[in-house]
Amino acid sequence: MSKVGFIGLGIMGHPMAKHLQDAGHELFVFDIDRVPHDLIDNGASLCGSSKEVTEQSDIIIIMVPDTPHVEAALFGENGVAEGLSAGKTVVDMSSISPIETKQFAKRIKQLGCEYLDAPVSGGQVGAEAATLTIMVGGSDAAFNKVKPLFELMGKNITLVGGNGDGQTCKVANQIIVALNIEAVGEALLFASKAGADPAKVREALMGGFASSKILEIHGERMIKRNFDPGFRIELHQKDLNLALAGARALHISLPNTATCQELFNACAAQHGSAWDHSAMVRSLETLGQHEIGQREDLSTPLD
Repeated sequence: MSKVGFIGLGIMGHPMAKHLQDAGHELFVFDIDRVPHDLIDNGASLCGSSKEVTEQSDIIIIMVPDTPHVEAALFGENGVAEGLSAGKTVVDMSSISPIETKQFAKRIKQLGCEYLDAPVSGGQVGAEAATLTIMVGGSDAAFNKVKPLFELMGKNITLVGGNGDGQTCKVANQIIVALNIEAVGEALLFASKAGADPAKVREALMGGFASSKILEIHGERMIKRNFDPGFRIELHQKDLNLALAGARALHISLPNTATCQELFNACAAQHGSAWDHSAMVRSLETLGQHEIGQREDLSTPLD
């Protein structure tokens, strides 16, 4: 069994760490907020800083919201870098800038340690079910060392390439997810406004070429009006910012990504930053002056 450090125990990190603990790994944990009691009650060691976590662990996993948070955890006062000794492995499972990731990896490697960027997809549901998709950037040796831990947290685990490539893959993932949410939202809004039962429409579409995880999970959220966050809009905004900034640097255009970001921005303007990202549909509903599931008077033809 490994000595594993886990920094960041929020909506995703908590269940991920729990899977490692349940498998018998010795956990050393730290979060700037409260650490969940169940981890401590079941034997995890509560540490006072990222440095202390690192000193006690062979593999250190970071799961925090954004690039500045990762940088602070790694290189801030009492950060991971201060606790490292040669031979340890740092694994960042957050979703952050690919460009900054390459710089972070370089600095950690200069300390004689390995670095993997390993962002995940699957949200809270995937974290709790241990079915996350894990996209990894780093060396073969580091990947093979950590893969048994990844297999306790996810199902689809791929070494994409070198450091930064895992984060690049995650940005691509978030582009696809955002555009699919927008497409499902438009389709269900159209069906509902036209007078069809959106639940029945979704059921029919699930058996055809339009079927997708987004239609299955987020289509149901849209119909049932359940926008409690599995993945918050503000986090998806962060990811699309990375996509759009990268597009500018690469001199390419991502027009539909930009549209999705504007729809997220409209939700944020309605105090919806903490809504689930499926709530993008609320911006479409505002534009169409219709809520999915709302009954329409169709005694006169639609214009």
